[in-house]
Amino acid sequence: MPSHAGVEMSSPRNDYRSKVVNRSISADWSAYSATYDLLSEHNPEYQALLQDFEAFLTTIETPQVIYDIGGGTGNYTEIAARVCPDSEICFVEPDTNMNRSAQSKLAAYKNISYDNRALEDIDATGSADLVICVHALYAMPAQEQRLADLRKLLRPGGRLYLIDIGRYMNVSDWRSYLFASVKKELGLIGALRVFWQGREIAKQNKSILEAQKKGIYWTHTEAEIASLVAQNGFEIVRQQSVYRDHSDLLVCRAIS
Repeated sequence: MPSHAGVEMSSPRNDYRSKVVNRSISADWSAYSATYDLLSEHNPEYQALLQDFEAFLTTIETPQVIYDIGGGTGNYTEIAARVCPDSEICFVEPDTNMNRSAQSKLAAYKNISYDNRALEDIDATGSADLVICVHALYAMPAQEQRLADLRKLLRPGGRLYLIDIGRYMNVSDWRSYLFASVKKELGLIGALRVFWQGREIAKQNKSILEAQKKGIYWTHTEAEIASLVAQNGFEIVRQQSVYRDHSDLLVCRAIS
């Protein structure tokens, strides 16, 4: 559940989960996977993103083929599978533990296939009606090339639902915000219990910040990500700042 603040642009020389160059300053996504959902389910901002995605699905024609790229523990795939039971969904997540967590969570759904390759290794072309990519692009190598890869997955007119963290991690600010939210929901003892169980998340968020500062993970402004998306074959239908202004949400259409 990464959280960021700041607007500095860094070099797109980044590492993508299972293809990390310097593990000492990059997040350990496998460690993250064990407790990722624990705080996410108590995070109002994260829940708002899930609600936005579900509402978005009700506004479009049911996609025949959906890809969830960098799908983490499967929260967006779960919504897609529930709302679009007749869709063929491909869940793509290269981290073994994240992928395993998702498969366990999504076991009841029979319209999902699983792929542990990185985006740049996926060879499907022009088959998808919808591609989902949430809080994953920033950790991939060479964002411009990866956006081109996302475009290649889509048929002309297909949609990209993209959310990307753009600003620097502010770990203490998010800790305060989340603790207040969980305390309001569960009381002081409940909040302390949740934060103790989810202590690995704070550790990995600090690693994400260090990776951002080193230029391993991409940071961007709203204008920068919009420009890069437009340069790679997309028309932006909707764009807004989300996740306490730390992330950018873009709904895009693939141009012919």
